[in-house]
Amino acid sequence: MRKYKQILINIFVFQFALFTATNVFAEEEQKHEVKDECVILLHGLARSSKSLTPIEKELSEIGYRVINQGYPSTQKTIELLSDKTVSTALEKCGTVKSIHFVTHSMGGILVRYYLKYHTIENLGHVVMLGPPNKGSQVVDKLKDVPGFKLINGPAGLQLGTGELSIPNQLGPANFDLGIIAGNKSINLILSSILPNEDDGKVTVENTKLEGMQDHLTLPVSHPLMMRDPEVIKHIIHFLQHGYFNEE
Repeated sequence: MRKYKQILINIFVFQFALFTATNVFAEEEQKHEVKDECVILLHGLARSSKSLTPIEKELSEIGYRVINQGYPSTQKTIELLSDKTVSTALEKCGTVKSIHFVTHSMGGILVRYYLKYHTIENLGHVVMLGPPNKGSQVVDKLKDVPGFKLINGPAGLQLGTGELSIPNQLGPANFDLGIIAGNKSINLILSSILPNEDDGKVTVENTKLEGMQDHLTLPVSHPLMMRDPEVIKHIIHFLQHGYFNEE
């Protein structure tokens, strides 16, 4: 009986050791795959790099070199912000195999503006969270309200839905783009301005962009989607595979 128990114990120990070794190997392999890749994070309007800290932490833990680039989003126009911000982040990446972008809200418009006029030879994948790719009706309705420009700056005024808005002048995506939109709002006042599904700042429809590789809608709100574990899981999958895993 003791001999039989010992055999079972030995089998269990062997299987546990094999399982642990396999997991460690998989983790090391994943780190090895991305160790020569840089991810630039760009926050949204009137936010800071701290808003993307959860994404920065997760990506760093699996081996990416992460540049969480802050910028004075309410002080300058999109044109001026784009060139300075993206150029600075690219320099910080240094020499790597691939450079990816993960953006929130207006951060995606900065990337679109930069890529319209510049080429990044080792550009990998781009993931945008709640981007106003066709502008936002919130800007259309509130741009003339006293205090709007003071809070959102000159860049905020450029995010309307008209033909002359910056997002609508940039054309389709000519890069590998995945977009995550939210359809949950914690701002019912702004949602009353927006038609159809929205995240409290941008409609699901207006996040879409011609030329994108994939689009995913999740039950998250505009100001909090960057902290959502499900969103972060999909970001990582797109960076590694170029599409979202919707299972």
